[in-house]
Amino acid sequence: MGCFCTFAALTFKNLKTGWYHLIALLVVIVWGTTFVSTKILLFNGLAPKDIFFYRYLLAYTGIWFFGRQTLFANNLKDEFLFLLMGITGGSLYFITENTALKMTLASNVALLLCVAPLFTAILSHWLLKTEKLNRYIVQGSLIAITGVAFVAFNGHFILKINLLGDVLCLVAALSWAFYTILLKQLSSRYSTLLVTRKVFFYGLTSLLPIFFFYPLSVETSVLQRPVVWGNLLFLGVVASLFCYFLWNKAVTKLGAVRTTNYVYISPLVTLLCSAIVINETITLIAAFGALLILSGVALAEW
Repeated sequence: MGCFCTFAALTFKNLKTGWYHLIALLVVIVWGTTFVSTKILLFNGLAPKDIFFYRYLLAYTGIWFFGRQTLFANNLKDEFLFLLMGITGGSLYFITENTALKMTLASNVALLLCVAPLFTAILSHWLLKTEKLNRYIVQGSLIAITGVAFVAFNGHFILKINLLGDVLCLVAALSWAFYTILLKQLSSRYSTLLVTRKVFFYGLTSLLPIFFFYPLSVETSVLQRPVVWGNLLFLGVVASLFCYFLWNKAVTKLGAVRTTNYVYISPLVTLLCSAIVINETITLIAAFGALLILSGVALAEW
C-alpha cells in the first residue's frame, strides 16, 4: 500500500509538472507569432517605442480586472528588483528587439535572440544555487541553436552583418536572461499576479524618459486602422497580459533554465506562421532544423 501511495504521489506530481511544460510551450507558440504582428505595425508607421508602450498599457490596464493587490513590495530592495524586472523583461528587451528588427535581417534576430536560454543557463549556474548547469543542457542548447540557424535562414543562407543591430539582439537576449533570474528569485515571495503587474508597471514607467527626446506617436488615423488596433490588442492582451502571467507561473514551477529552453521553438513557430500568412516556402533544410530544435529541447529538458 505504501509503494502504491508513493507511486500515485509521484505520478500526480509529474502530471502537474507536465501541465507547466505545456503552458511554457503554448506561450512560446504565441510569442513566435508576435514577430509577424510587430513587423505589420512597423510597416504601418509605428516606432518600436510606440508598439511597446501601447502593448504594455493594454496589458497593465487589463491585469487590474483580475486582482487588486498591495501596491508596493515588502521592502525597498524587492521594489528595486521589480524595477529591474520591468526594465530587463520590458522596456530594454522590447526596444532593443524591435529596433534590431528595423536594422538587421529577421533571420539574424531570430537566431541571436535564441541565445537567451544559454545565457540563462550560464547566469543561473553562477547566481542561483538551485539551478545547475549540466552536460545535457549545454549539448541540448548547442543542438537547438544549430537547428535555429537552419530554420532562420530556411535554405537561403544570407549572412548580412549589421553590427549595431546584431549587438542589440544580443543585448535583448541577455536582458531576458536577467529577467528570468530575477523572476525566479521574487516568485518565491510574491504571487504571480503581483509580479506580472509590477513588470508591466515598471516597463511602462522606465520607458517614459525616452518620450522627452522621441515623442509618442498618437496619430489617430494610424491607430484607427483595423490592422493596427487588431495587432495591438493581440500583443497587449494575449501575448503580454495572459502569456506573461502564464510564463511567470511556469518559471516558478519548472525553474529558470527548463522553462527558457522552450524559447528555442519560437523561430520554428515564426516560420510556420510566415508560411501561412505570407506563403513563405519551408525548405527541407528548415525542416531538418526543426528536428534539431525539438531534439535539442528534449535533451536539455532531460
